[in-house]
Amino acid sequence: MKQLAVFMSVFALLFSASTGDARNTIHQLSIADALAEGEEKGVLIDGIALYFGDAATPAVEKNHGEFTANRKTNAFNKSDEEACSWVFLTAVKALQERARKEGGNAVINIYSYYYKNTFVSQTEFECGAGTMVAGVTMIGDVVTLGE
Repeated sequence: MKQLAVFMSVFALLFSASTGDARNTIHQLSIADALAEGEEKGVLIDGIALYFGDAATPAVEKNHGEFTANRKTNAFNKSDEEACSWVFLTAVKALQERARKEGGNAVINIYSYYYKNTFVSQTEFECGAGTMVAGVTMIGDVVTLGE
């Protein structure tokens, strides 16, 4: 019985220390830098254009709807920027995959929606990075654009 009490005390101490040290640092990072990394690594899907914020686009022939990509990644032993770039790329690729599934050729009006905070930019995305996990939420309109 005494061993159980000691175990429970140690467990409670470890649990309280880990939650007390939790962090969620919000970053605004370069879309261009992350996309360049994605192109270099072959992550993104060719033929599905991406337009961030209120960037001008060719005429929209068909709107297939607004879609959300909420992604998390392991941030352990990575810089915040490295983890955030990777998780951003996975979210953007998910939007591209959705465009392909819906018959679209672009995702427009893409913006960050991390923890329900709207962040609209043509040049930056928002990411939350913690000790163990980094995450982004990206929302965009899947469309078919004219030539």
